[in-house]
Amino acid sequence: MEFPIFKTRIEEMNREFDLISPEGQKEYFAAKAGKEIQKIKEYLEENTFIAYLLGKKNSGKGTYSKMLAQLISPERIEHFSIGDIIRDVDKELADEESKKSLFSFLKRNYRGRLPLEEIISSLENRDTKTLLPTELILVLLKKEIEKVGKKSLFIDGFPRDLNQIDFSLFFRDLIGYRDDPDVFVLIDVPEKVIDERIKWRRVCPACKTSRNLKLLPTSKVGFDEKNNEFYLICDNPNCKEKRMGLKEGDELGIEPIRKRLELDDKLIKQAFSLYGVPKILLRNSIPVKEAENFVDDYEITPEYVFEWDKDNEKVKVKEKPWVVSNDRGVSSYSLLPQPVVVSFIKQLVEVFKL
Repeated sequence: MEFPIFKTRIEEMNREFDLISPEGQKEYFAAKAGKEIQKIKEYLEENTFIAYLLGKKNSGKGTYSKMLAQLISPERIEHFSIGDIIRDVDKELADEESKKSLFSFLKRNYRGRLPLEEIISSLENRDTKTLLPTELILVLLKKEIEKVGKKSLFIDGFPRDLNQIDFSLFFRDLIGYRDDPDVFVLIDVPEKVIDERIKWRRVCPACKTSRNLKLLPTSKVGFDEKNNEFYLICDNPNCKEKRMGLKEGDELGIEPIRKRLELDDKLIKQAFSLYGVPKILLRNSIPVKEAENFVDDYEITPEYVFEWDKDNEKVKVKEKPWVVSNDRGVSSYSLLPQPVVVSFIKQLVEVFKL
């Protein structure tokens, strides 16, 4: 299963946009997808839809959907993460009044093959590694949908233990509940990209802000001569230049989540082969040999390389395009979120024939 390459480069547009500044991003999207953005805005004045986001862990599902929502109409689009919903349930179980309200909702709305008593027990006694029953996730999702009212939905994260039949029934049930047009948004990201996002992640011990030594450094970078390593200094003034550090386990990259990635990959393939639901195919990378025909240089993710200037006792920062091997071993550039979202917007217009 290989996703097609989407072209964001416009031949006659000889201009580079600043994709870091809010103003630069605004100009970029207006130039590359302005007409399509307006069409979606007009559609959402009278209509709603449900988009199911399927991609491997750390593939950018939340980043892409939230960026699109901000561009189009943040008050008309809601992003749901199944993981966040389950974490909220854990909080509800810790409060007696909230717990009663939750159980009351389940008694009124739960439909499934497992007895409700067993479902409640799975909630109360589960550990973080135990997968909750699909029927329970479905009813919890419906509970959240009721809260937000009639909005378009981006739903991120699905039961990863579904067979082909359950998979189809899960989505059919949810669509019947909302009676909205739906679309699968499938995201293809090389495992190497996910691996390096994790390995080079650095976290502030005070404010818990996360950055990336290789891909998203802070404004200040230090050098530890004793250990011969560079480090990030937190930009938050309240942290008083705290040194950001490696989160325990991040040095292992994707190894601790490899089984999870395999399950996610299986889910994507199931969705790809499911009939009756239109698909939007987003890809994070593009082969180096083909890049100049499809994207502009500034749309490629930069890699930051550091050198220690011993004479002046300062860190020199250099940029270069980030090259990774995709899952087929082809040297590829990783794309910034903005061109992926341009692809997202244009395909959304095609899917709903706007």
